[in-house]
Amino acid sequence: MSLLKSLTSNSSAFNFKPTQSTMTHSSPYRVRCYYEQLVPPPGKLTLLTCFIPKGSHQLKWDNICSSKRRSRGPVMAGKKASEGIKQEDGKYKHTVDLPKTTFGMRANSSVREPEIQKIWEENQVFKKVVEKNSGANFILHDGPPYANGDLHIGHALNKILKDIINRYKAAASPFIVNVLVKSMSYVQMLHGVKQGTILLLCFSGIMSLDEKARNDLTPLKLRAKAAKFAKETVKKQMSSFKRYGVWADWNDPYLTLDPEYEAAQIEVFGQMALKGYIYRGRKPVHWSPSSRTALAEAELEYPEKHVSRSIYAIFRVVSAPLTPSSLLQEFPNLCLAVWTTTPWTIPANAAVAVNPKLEYAVVEIKSLAEPDPSSGGKKKKGLGLVLEDERKPFLIVASELVPSLEAKWGVKLDVKTKQLGSELENYRYIHPIDDRECPVVVGGDYITTETGTGLVHTAPGHGQEDYVTGQKYGLPIFSPVDDDGKFTEEAGQFGGLDVLGEGNSAVVKYLDEHLSLIMEESYEHKYPYDWRTKKPTIFRATEQWFASVEGFRHAAMDAINHVKWVPPQAENRISTMTSCRSDWCISRQRTWGVPIPVFYHLQSREPLMNEEIIDHIKSIVAQKGGDAWWYMTMEDLLPTKYRDKAAEYEKGTDTMDVWFDSGTVLHGSSWAAVLGKRDSLSFPADLYLEGTDQHRGWFQSSLLTSVATKDKHACFLVLGCVVENWEGKSEACKLILGWSFDCVDLLVEQSEEYQGKAPYSSVLTHGFVLDEKGLKMSKSLGNVVDPRFVIEGGKNQKEAPAYGADVLRLWVSSVDYTSDVMIGPQILRQMSEVYRKLRGTLRYLLANLHDWKTEYTVQYHELPRIDQHALFQLENVVKNIQGNYENYQFFKIFQILQRFVIVDLSNFYFDVAKDRLYVGGSTSYTRKSCQTVLAAHLLSIVRIIAPILPHLAEDVWQNLPFQYITQDGSISEYVFESRWPTSNERWLALPTEEINFWENILELRTEVNRVLEVARTGKLIGASLDAKVHIYTSEDNLASQLRELCATKNDADTLHRLFITSQAEILPSLDDEHTVNIPYSGECLIQGKNKVWIGISRAEGSKCERCWNYSQQVGSFLGHPTLCSRCYDVVALQMPPQVAAVS
Repeated sequence: MSLLKSLTSNSSAFNFKPTQSTMTHSSPYRVRCYYEQLVPPPGKLTLLTCFIPKGSHQLKWDNICSSKRRSRGPVMAGKKASEGIKQEDGKYKHTVDLPKTTFGMRANSSVREPEIQKIWEENQVFKKVVEKNSGANFILHDGPPYANGDLHIGHALNKILKDIINRYKAAASPFIVNVLVKSMSYVQMLHGVKQGTILLLCFSGIMSLDEKARNDLTPLKLRAKAAKFAKETVKKQMSSFKRYGVWADWNDPYLTLDPEYEAAQIEVFGQMALKGYIYRGRKPVHWSPSSRTALAEAELEYPEKHVSRSIYAIFRVVSAPLTPSSLLQEFPNLCLAVWTTTPWTIPANAAVAVNPKLEYAVVEIKSLAEPDPSSGGKKKKGLGLVLEDERKPFLIVASELVPSLEAKWGVKLDVKTKQLGSELENYRYIHPIDDRECPVVVGGDYITTETGTGLVHTAPGHGQEDYVTGQKYGLPIFSPVDDDGKFTEEAGQFGGLDVLGEGNSAVVKYLDEHLSLIMEESYEHKYPYDWRTKKPTIFRATEQWFASVEGFRHAAMDAINHVKWVPPQAENRISTMTSCRSDWCISRQRTWGVPIPVFYHLQSREPLMNEEIIDHIKSIVAQKGGDAWWYMTMEDLLPTKYRDKAAEYEKGTDTMDVWFDSGTVLHGSSWAAVLGKRDSLSFPADLYLEGTDQHRGWFQSSLLTSVATKDKHACFLVLGCVVENWEGKSEACKLILGWSFDCVDLLVEQSEEYQGKAPYSSVLTHGFVLDEKGLKMSKSLGNVVDPRFVIEGGKNQKEAPAYGADVLRLWVSSVDYTSDVMIGPQILRQMSEVYRKLRGTLRYLLANLHDWKTEYTVQYHELPRIDQHALFQLENVVKNIQGNYENYQFFKIFQILQRFVIVDLSNFYFDVAKDRLYVGGSTSYTRKSCQTVLAAHLLSIVRIIAPILPHLAEDVWQNLPFQYITQDGSISEYVFESRWPTSNERWLALPTEEINFWENILELRTEVNRVLEVARTGKLIGASLDAKVHIYTSEDNLASQLRELCATKNDADTLHRLFITSQAEILPSLDDEHTVNIPYSGECLIQGKNKVWIGISRAEGSKCERCWNYSQQVGSFLGHPTLCSRCYDVVALQMPPQVAAVS
């Protein structure tokens, strides 16, 4: 397994497995020790046999695997000196190059992050980054957030994901990514607010007013209050987004209540209407009595545990088709049994539907079953009076449901005969309330035997499936319910009653009194609620404006196939929704939002809407805004040719659905409004990114309006003007504009590419945020995670510390957002710890480069082997991380960073490097080579984490001890001016043999550390520098490579430096003469095949006072008898004192 694969694997390279190991000494005495051994992947079985002195205690795995007792002599001594702790002899402490930096270990994010954001704002860093970029457009179209209050953790997930992408594109690509700034380009992040969101104002503020105050609230006053509320909320939300570290052109956001967008929306509506895609009709729609308006599916929520009053009712059959086998001839008192959870719709019943493929049975109610003894002999609660009547009816029910109905009703049902549903068609029954004759009809696959009776009460005015069936049979669309959800006079005796309250009860009571009710019971299920008012909705037929999806459904399905969906299964979801979507109700009964530009004849109620009227209204709205529809007179709103008939018409009061608002911002004829004012915008957008619920919301509304307006329709932006239907106009436009024929033809060609296209090239969806237990967040459960408290902390800073925006962003990067994600106190603590370790790594790099200058750089071919390998690792990681940024797989970036930066880099390269950094000499070749590598790591790591952790990256950048010069010769004052690390193919070109060699070394080092820990536990050594390592292997190539390291003149690559021991030697054999004085040893397999013997003895010679390495040369230098030869050479250079301290 390659090291790179080990670094970047999604799963751990090791698994924990109980293992038995035998450890012995050279004497006959043997000790067995049980511990948890790290088991490498297949093919890398590690065998370890350690020899320990007689009488030693049983070893623990924690001791064997511990790496805490590494040699830290110079570090600890220097650190104590810097802290004022007295040393026995500190005369050489000034010659040790200890780390030094002003970059603090503590983030102090509640103070530092706002300071950094202020630096960005005051120095217009975002603008500078944008102006330096050139290339093609990258457009991330941000869906308009609802301006309905404070942001929650879901908003944070969404906006931070978008910002990570934006910042990456800003750093890594040559794209012009437009941020809605004139003549400025970079990542396109459109921010806005939906018009309809101001509805919440009405319920939180307006509904709290007294009746007189509400009556005095005219449409214009309401719109003014709503607009003010929305804009204040936008400002508040914008402040929160900034605190998250989100970058955008906050000075120029798009708001869908701006006149230019309202006018563009009217134009898109007009295009669809003139193509015949929009019509007015009477159909059942989701209706909210609490807000008195129709609702889209995306405006509904389905809370758990809604309880409805369900009933089993019977309708008496009065006639049957003239066939020899008529059931009425045999069963004169025959009834149809139906089940419904909406008894209030019974007055609107027009038919009973059956499934033609199901088998139905005629059953006789023989007798009541024996009462349940536990009920005290009482009859089953909820049973109707008809069951007490002597003349019990015969019932028609689905054969499959007979047993379950017997159990539920508590009766015995005797099956008399059976028939297919298709044979019941055209039977007729008497309506149980108004004595109308109604037919039995054949329905669709929605009729099942999962619940109910297998027969469906059908009211075309109160259900979509009922409506479709009713259209097939020409059934009346009867809906005797008003805007407030109360029965109208058409409902007779029920008039004025609330259908969801008293009206429901009255219908049930009536049915029971007239022997039409078998049973009533509570039924718990999901039911549509108005997501704003949190109150139940109803299905109700009203006159509405609809967009007919059927006219362009095929084009929409084709467009979906040309979009990249992340995750891929998202395509199935939106395809299913689009393929079976009914016509889209786009009208709302509200006085806020964009008006539908239509006039109605006072007598005939026929709508007046054509191209001339739409263009006229569009021009008015573009200049004066949507309010003009309410304050301008009919004469002014109508084009000149219609003004003499103004008295015969009245303007409509419906507004457009909010999803139509948001779905028309970037595409369609809004090009004239958006592209004319915002340079570098192009169609389609590169990316939409929202939650999974937007498959039925914004993703779909954007798709449908885009395809509908572009299907077989040419629309060009020509000097701010839209030229439609190019045929017959191309010649004139070429002459008028003075353009060449090639230029105009190119526009035609490009426009044809847009026909029938989705407004996005890619769509990324994320799941919802749950608590740590996977539960939905709820105030009642007390498990809500507020992003503001995550960043700023709670009242009790110990229980709810201020983690800062970067820890929140780190959490976002750590989760697989393609499904639901979890967050809570424990997860945040884990993220904080990862952040702390990452910050510590960056601090180590900064501190050890405090005296670094770029002219000290050691050329690659002159670097020690360990340094070349470190650069190979770094370049692989950078390349791998970039690939995951491109694929939006940020959780893999988190895993790679955690493994490489925090674990592998710190535990190996940094650990080994400390010796030459601190005591190798300030001007030594090995120290400069190490600093060359550290500088490369610092500059790369800080830039690859910047999209995720921008505050940390900028904080590091502001503490750089040297200037960074870009390829164009400019100084990067801020991290995002430095761009993405340039790929270095030479670093990646490390020979395969060298890569394999370092894999062997790293694995061998791990095994050496294990035996060192055994020796330390046995009191042979304290720190690892007290030891000498002895290695033997019969594998000639490996032995040769190890001898080469032992003999190298390059101190950085010497084997004992890699082991952090004082000496290391390669034994020629395991004869007694070579091993007799080695008290501890063990064996292992390297790469699963090369057997290696490892021995540990005390290091030879005396301990150097300065570097703490043991050497036989200590005592050989006059004037410096306590130094080894290396330290003597450093001190002999008579370097000026440098008292370094870690800040």
